[in-house]
Amino acid sequence: MLYPVVWHNDSVVLIDQTRLPNEYAAVEIHRSEDMAEAIRTMIVRGAPAIGVAAAYGMYLGAREIETDDRQVFLEKLEQVADLLRSTRPTAVNLFWAIGRMLKTAYEILGTVAEIKQTLLETAQAIQLEDLQTCQAIGDHGLAALPKTPEKLTLLTHCNAGALATAGYGTALGVVRSAWREGRLTRVFADETRPRLQGAKLTAWECVQEGIPVTVITDNMAAHCMKQGLIHAVVVGADRIAANGDTANKIGTYSLAIVAKAHNIPFFVAAPLSTVDFELADGSQIPIEERNPVEIYQVGDTVLTPSGVEFYNPAFDVTPAELITAIITENGAFAPGNLVCAYSTGTVG
Repeated sequence: MLYPVVWHNDSVVLIDQTRLPNEYAAVEIHRSEDMAEAIRTMIVRGAPAIGVAAAYGMYLGAREIETDDRQVFLEKLEQVADLLRSTRPTAVNLFWAIGRMLKTAYEILGTVAEIKQTLLETAQAIQLEDLQTCQAIGDHGLAALPKTPEKLTLLTHCNAGALATAGYGTALGVVRSAWREGRLTRVFADETRPRLQGAKLTAWECVQEGIPVTVITDNMAAHCMKQGLIHAVVVGADRIAANGDTANKIGTYSLAIVAKAHNIPFFVAAPLSTVDFELADGSQIPIEERNPVEIYQVGDTVLTPSGVEFYNPAFDVTPAELITAIITENGAFAPGNLVCAYSTGTVG
């Protein structure tokens, strides 16, 4: 299994996802500033993986603080938190993990050294919990998928696999569980412009495990659905509002519209930590805008004429009414019943 974030020899080892699929390389992170840069530049990406990385980034920052004064330590730790929060505004797992680490620090009444040790243990716990969560999401997703006499073909968008989590994946966790149980025949992966995470990362993960995968451009999805090639769509999420509106990689919204038009179920797979109950609906979700170079250049090749303007939102918001169910570690729930996910493990 792939683990994109690993604690090893007093440092954090990240799979450098910007080099995949042509090169498998690792980056060692020793400082909170380097972790912030790794998150910002998408060396590590995917909401759950960002949360795990940020938790370790909080510990690295804590380790750098040289004081035995508890109050001074906590003030400086807040500065580390602000640095990490500034990296990716849409992925709520980032803020959730930082909040949990801060809460841990404030609740420990021991010495600064004891707080630091507990922060490391908390980051490790967040990582293990996310791995277990993804495995549960995969199994609940398997139960939620349509029952068909033939094996399923699933369409996914972006990368919500092991690389985007602590391991196993959310949307690809559902794929992995379906493959394990002999219910899957093939995955169709949108290439996911402009950064091509589907073509580069999802396809790479599937190849590593021998899962049959077909890469299509984003604008081929409707044609594939019309041809009867897709049984269901499964995507991940970076933030889910209280009403079930879901922010995910740009292009997800249009994919949901197309799925609705073809009467194909559309599932969102995400841990409960991705649900932001402080936001009533998706209109309140901040949408990150990224460098336009992602649009106009691939490698060393410039694709557009000089003088044009660019708009590069990294995410869009899919309205709850287009989502069949949100698959969590506690079960699959109708978007309007997310509050039930915290108290039950059944389909709601």
